[in-house]
Amino acid sequence: MRYLLVALALSVGLVIPIQAAINNALKADTGGSALLAAFVSFAAGTVALFLVSVAMGQPMRTLSSLPHLPWWKLVGGVLGAFFVFSTIHLAPRLGIAAMLALIITGQIATSLLLDRVGFLGLPVREISVVKLAGAALLVAGVVLVNFGERWFPNP
Repeated sequence: MRYLLVALALSVGLVIPIQAAINNALKADTGGSALLAAFVSFAAGTVALFLVSVAMGQPMRTLSSLPHLPWWKLVGGVLGAFFVFSTIHLAPRLGIAAMLALIITGQIATSLLLDRVGFLGLPVREISVVKLAGAALLVAGVVLVNFGERWFPNP
């Protein structure tokens, strides 16, 4: 089972650069607006999730509890919108590789902290020397992806 989870996580990583490129191309069809492109992308995703939920027989009546949720439980959607908007805005300016190297490094730094404290009831996972070494290698990778050609120009 773990191998399937690892494969799923890898496949998510494989499609994020494609998503960024597609959403950046969508920006041209929204008058050059990264904000409107993110809106259209989220709208398409919302429709897709609705259709899959219906097809899989998800109990839609459970959505009636939404008005009673604490506000912070909806922040995930806002953060997702921020992510999509930011990738549309940053991809043409930084390049997809540099942008995602920075995003992944930020994700690792935050995830180490969230694992350490067991954020929102997730299991606590210790920060080991090996994990810190991996994070340091990621930072080194980000530096190389973003600035390496200045130090090691192509022949």
